[in-house]
Amino acid sequence: MKTAPFLLSAALTLLPAAVLAQGKPLIYCADASPEGFDPGLWDSASTNIVGSQMFDGLLGFKRPTTELTPKLATSWEISPDAKSFTFKLRPGVKFHSTPWFKPTRDFNADDVMFTFSRFIDPSHPFNKAFPANFIYPQNLGLAKLIAGIDRVDDMTVRFRLKQPNVTFVANFAFAFAGIHSAEYAAQLLKTGKASQINVQPVGTGPFMFKSYAKDDVLRMTANPDYWGGKQPTPTLVFSISREPNVRVQKIAAGECHVTAALRDVDIASLSGNPNVSIEKIQALNISYLSFNLKKPPTDRREVREALDIAIDRDAIFKALFPRGDAMQAVSAFPPAIPGYNKKLKNEFDPAKAKALLAKAGYPNGFEIDLWALPVQRPTNPNGQLMAQLIQQDWAKIGVKASIKTYEWGEYLKRANNGEHNVYMSGWSGETGDADDFLTPNLSCATSKGGIKFCNAEFDKLIDDARATPDAAKRHAMYEKAQEIFKRERPWITMAHSTVYIPIRKDVVGFKMAPNGSVDFEGVYRK
Repeated sequence: MKTAPFLLSAALTLLPAAVLAQGKPLIYCADASPEGFDPGLWDSASTNIVGSQMFDGLLGFKRPTTELTPKLATSWEISPDAKSFTFKLRPGVKFHSTPWFKPTRDFNADDVMFTFSRFIDPSHPFNKAFPANFIYPQNLGLAKLIAGIDRVDDMTVRFRLKQPNVTFVANFAFAFAGIHSAEYAAQLLKTGKASQINVQPVGTGPFMFKSYAKDDVLRMTANPDYWGGKQPTPTLVFSISREPNVRVQKIAAGECHVTAALRDVDIASLSGNPNVSIEKIQALNISYLSFNLKKPPTDRREVREALDIAIDRDAIFKALFPRGDAMQAVSAFPPAIPGYNKKLKNEFDPAKAKALLAKAGYPNGFEIDLWALPVQRPTNPNGQLMAQLIQQDWAKIGVKASIKTYEWGEYLKRANNGEHNVYMSGWSGETGDADDFLTPNLSCATSKGGIKFCNAEFDKLIDDARATPDAAKRHAMYEKAQEIFKRERPWITMAHSTVYIPIRKDVVGFKMAPNGSVDFEGVYRK
């Protein structure tokens, strides 16, 4: 494959002086607290949204598309064999100057080297001082994929891969790849405070961390030295409001100006409000229930299939998506993505489910924990209700489900440790590529201790697909991989949804993304 260099530059938008003079604060009603402020440590949407205001990656996505655009890199070049990726870095970029850190130099290759070396080198001095689980880089298998990172010069970095990967460049636009200051990290190491990197963040993004009260409010201020130009919003506030009806009331009253995505049932109550508009995008997303493949009885394939086909999805969709704006998920990613296997189908067959349980050695059923999602998502607007409906369906085949839930951060931590039998989860893609769903969620790299899916045949297919420039051949591999996924049933696939985000009509410059995330660079209130 011959790949021409991408020689792109970001044109900076000059804002009118009148706009800059207004300087009204902007309040976002978030649906959950951030788990921390080190982008590499987390992969939940709520935390990523916070990090993306304060950190830039080498690349970004041009909203509202999946097109890659330059950020801290001004250009990038991919070698013909898709094994070498070279980035020219943006000159003159300054890190945040804060009460806890005063930078003495501009952004350069050292910062890229530090950020990515943490992901791939367990013996890195910073990792020894602050042991961390980098969820997304681990799930992508970056340590096994990257052969080396070269500091070509102050403003050039090259990533060398062990095998071709035609999707690799998109990783540099993901939230986990926000660039840290190597100088700040050295300061933390020297003072024995390495863990502060997750508490007192320093990035290059449009906004800087000011203060945080857990489960209440996060305050950020505009970065006066931002390379993308002065921000028209001087103060960005995340008001953490877990209850969706509270967020609806707040935006209706003007107490916040943008909120986390709405549920279906909330749209009607805001649609007549003359001060609120509702932004809409057909998102690249999925909700699902993930099985623990290590713990009985969900370690048995027949049990997983039985629990899947015992669920009446039609009834669940009538209750959870009354507007009809969601689509039942059949595979691991939406049908709009190339490589989707159209032959796959969902089943609803309680009699067959009972027979499968008997075959697996459970003719009288069993007891099981079912974890309900504690936050509202467009693809799962009411985790408790979904759990109750599934509980009723499973009872009909002799399975007694005990519904559990936890605070969001605790929920994620416990699920990652494998304490569940079945837990609700979801995913949003950004690139429009099947690999963006399959590798971070279903590759063997994601399966710590056998909790999640790990299938050698499936893994080889998605590995080979990433190394295959020929689109038709890649898509055929993805179709075969989905057949394995559907046969093995690591997930109960639930929904793909449209995403709605309400904004006050005095908000200017807000654009949605295909993953439903929010970005406040250049956004202001008139």
